[in-house]
Amino acid sequence: MEVRVLAVPEALVTVRTVAGDLALRAEFPLDAVDDLRLAVDEACTCLAELARPGTKLTCTFVVDDERLSMTASVSTTGPTGLPTDTFAWRVLTVLADDVRVLSEAPTAPGEAHRLALRMTVRRPDTTRPDGIAPSRRPAPDAAAVASMHDRPGTSGP
Repeated sequence: MEVRVLAVPEALVTVRTVAGDLALRAEFPLDAVDDLRLAVDEACTCLAELARPGTKLTCTFVVDDERLSMTASVSTTGPTGLPTDTFAWRVLTVLADDVRVLSEAPTAPGEAHRLALRMTVRRPDTTRPDGIAPSRRPAPDAAAVASMHDRPGTSGP
């Protein structure tokens, strides 16, 4: 999936929301989803700070059985890299399993430089100590849901 937004802080919530939704649909545990959202936000914020005015931040997500990967990129005004001695970089490297900075020089005079950050988050191991994967939580039956509506002070599921 690819998402493009203006490289401004106000637009980054969209990318963070898409990342969280993809992880939830891929059945990542909730704490891993929260960590992913934070890592995506840090990555996109770092890139947005270096982006040319008016440029778009492009984020590509790939989800498979084992991981979720995101590559985010922006056009910059000149050859630049992401500083690796910042708090944001530390957050990224703690929350993501792999983080790489990629840059592309222009192919013709006057073209923009491209700076990208690729990060991968592996699905946490959810196998129980006995080696059996946990079963999905069963859906509540109709009687249980109906009884929730009958109790004072409750509004249902």
